[in-house]
Parts: sequence; structure tokens; C-alpha cells
Amino acid sequence: MRREIIFEFTPIGASVKVTAVDVTSGLEVSVVAPSSAARTELERVALQKLRYMLGRKADKHIDRKNPSDREGPGGGGIVV
Repeated sequence: MRREIIFEFTPIGASVKVTAVDVTSGLEVSVVAPSSAARTELERVALQKLRYMLGRKADKHIDRKNPSDREGPGGGGIVV
């Protein structure tokens, strides 16, 4: 299934903040990278993070059905 994704680029000094929004779910993620990075690479990284978070969101939906499947307290961020 193809999803519509909106990318927003916000310069912050020598860096750029890239926000990716999934139009269907409204889920939004951001990454910050050097402004010298290629636009396609910035979009790829933001999209990868968005897909990861969409997967986590789906997993949490499954976890609510069976609380014993959960590992740890959850939440937090992504360790890179």
C-alpha cells in the first residue's frame, strides 16, 4: 500500500531538521542532519524512521490486545 508522505525542511544554523508526516495516520517524525547532506539522503533517513515508527505503532496496537507480550516500560526514543 502506498502512503502519501509530506517532507518539511527547516534550516537550523549549519543543520537542517527534516520532518516526515504520514498523511493517513498523521504520524510525524523528525531527524536533524548537516545541511550539506544530500536532499535524497535526508528524505531516505526520515522515511526510514517514519516506517519504523509506523511499525512500532502497529506493534503497540497488538500489545494492547495481549499485555503479556510487552517488553519493558516502552516509550523513549530511538537509539542510533
